[in-house]
Amino acid sequence: MSSPTTTRPRSVAARATRFALAAVLAAGGVLAGSSGAAQAAGPYERGPAPTTAILEASRGPFATASQSVSSLSVTGFGGGVIYYPTSTSEGTFGAIAISPGYTAAWSSISWLGPRIASHGFVVIGIETNSRLDQPDSRGRQLLAALDYLTERSSVRTRIDSSRLAVAGHSMGGGGSLEAASSRPSLQAAVPLAPWNLDKSWSELRVPTLIIGGESDSVAPVSSHSVPFYNSIPASAEKAYLELNGASHFFPQTTNTPTARQMVAWLKRFVDDDTRYEQFLCPGPSGSQIQEYRNTCPSA
Repeated sequence: MSSPTTTRPRSVAARATRFALAAVLAAGGVLAGSSGAAQAAGPYERGPAPTTAILEASRGPFATASQSVSSLSVTGFGGGVIYYPTSTSEGTFGAIAISPGYTAAWSSISWLGPRIASHGFVVIGIETNSRLDQPDSRGRQLLAALDYLTERSSVRTRIDSSRLAVAGHSMGGGGSLEAASSRPSLQAAVPLAPWNLDKSWSELRVPTLIIGGESDSVAPVSSHSVPFYNSIPASAEKAYLELNGASHFFPQTTNTPTARQMVAWLKRFVDDDTRYEQFLCPGPSGSQIQEYRNTCPSA
């Protein structure tokens, strides 16, 4: 992992521990009080070993519940919906805040909430303060939602506050870049068809997966997703997925390639779960994929 240790302390520590354990196993040793299976697992791994079928199913391995968040009970964003795994037997979970696009409500992309939560994450899909909010405002609202989720929400005890991420569609995607830029302690960002007047993100240090649509006429990939991706330093870890023939509104209907890659990215970087490396490198291919690029993190 090439991100600075100052921004990802727990993930780096987890990897160091895993490598040490692997060395012991390779040498035929056994750590006192530990089974071989426990030695091989990372501390934040949640759920069964991943397969393509699991990632492409309409729901992951965790049962989920949801609760509404009133705008009257929060500050900094417009309320929304929280989705979370009902089980607590595997410990705490990472969390992600997701913003809809310009003039849109959370309902426009709400399928992402239970889909991602069912893979072992707490998700808050936000309503914005105004349907006309610009990316910088949406970025601040995403961070306010994460703060609410980890500090005051009724599910805060289910969350590991050191393992947080952001995502969003269109201006919400541009907002996720803003949030990642201003809070480098985040573990991942996933902008979907992102729109932003700022084209350079050389300061960004958060592992970022950008998903764009080949036929997007609102935020054309040539003037948005691609320059965003190119400007992010490789040391941050980054990937770019372009969907074949997809319009700007591909996140507004159930989209298996988007969900599959989004979950794999979150698992790899929020949970530091290297079992998902196989889905990032070499990455997806097929008729639905126009292009895929990745700095390919080292397991």
